[in-house]
Amino acid sequence: MKNKKKTLINIIFLVICFCATMYYVFHDQDFSDIMIYMKEADSRYWIVGVVLVIAFILSESVIIYYLMRSLSQKPNMNHCFLYSFVGFFFSLVTPSASGGQPAQILFMKKDKLPIHLSTMVLLIVTITYKLVLVLFGLVIMILRPPVEMQFLKPAMPWVYLGVALNVVCVGGMLALVFCPEMTKRMVMAIFRWVKKICKSPKVDALEGKLDHAMDGYHEASLYFQTHKGVMLNVLLITIVQRCCLFYITYLVLLSFGIDQLGMVDVVVLQAMISLAVDMLPLPGGMGISEHLFQIIFLPICGALLTTPAMIVSRGISYYTQLIISAVFTAIAYLMIFRGKEE
Repeated sequence: MKNKKKTLINIIFLVICFCATMYYVFHDQDFSDIMIYMKEADSRYWIVGVVLVIAFILSESVIIYYLMRSLSQKPNMNHCFLYSFVGFFFSLVTPSASGGQPAQILFMKKDKLPIHLSTMVLLIVTITYKLVLVLFGLVIMILRPPVEMQFLKPAMPWVYLGVALNVVCVGGMLALVFCPEMTKRMVMAIFRWVKKICKSPKVDALEGKLDHAMDGYHEASLYFQTHKGVMLNVLLITIVQRCCLFYITYLVLLSFGIDQLGMVDVVVLQAMISLAVDMLPLPGGMGISEHLFQIIFLPICGALLTTPAMIVSRGISYYTQLIISAVFTAIAYLMIFRGKEE
């Protein structure tokens, strides 16, 4: 009952964010003019963008498979693809992308992958995913390239906030990975406190399992600390993964005949938008992503093409990603959950 109530609240919140975003985008726009500009654009670039969305999602599958194999597990590669679609779907529809990893762990548990290893792997994935954004932000803030700073100036408060929130988040997760003894003491202390409040034989029985799981977590943590080459490979794959998504904006600008900025400049600007909205409690950064796109790219696209370009860019990078992920999440449920039950 509690889970159903939480799901209903998330759905209502998602619908409210979507309606507010649609109002913000279209309330003072001529929809027929927008459609004319979109029809005149070269849609072949958009098809490449959809391919990049799929590559973006599947890149995480490669990382999960690679990390699991490095921990002597034998995951099904096809199921790793499905784990990624599940993760991105729930991340896209929950505030601050909070629902992705828990959903992935449920599917991985159903495939009998050890929970403590699945948790560690997804923690590494999340750390590197956010770390790439932080690196982008720190490089821009330190070097302050004039081209990027010219367009980022009105959005810099959001960028500073995004850097601060992501640094705190990444720092906390790194502490979990690289200070396993501290993590175990903290988890076991919390459990014993809960046990005093909820006196039950079932709760008591969980203590041994939790202690065993934390020992396995400790072993995995030590493995990653002593295999820095694995971590470097994951970071490099993640950089390519992130750039696949950011590059979509450049393709969209080209489709509208906008070529004043180079590829690197556009990728960096889109990365800054993603950094600014990544930790905000909005599903997929709805609303704020559109707002930042408009204030950053208005001088580049002009008043007439900014909104059409933003609609196509967000339509491919977020809404297309959401639809594809939803379809494969349903397939994952049928293959992994229903398939196992049968």
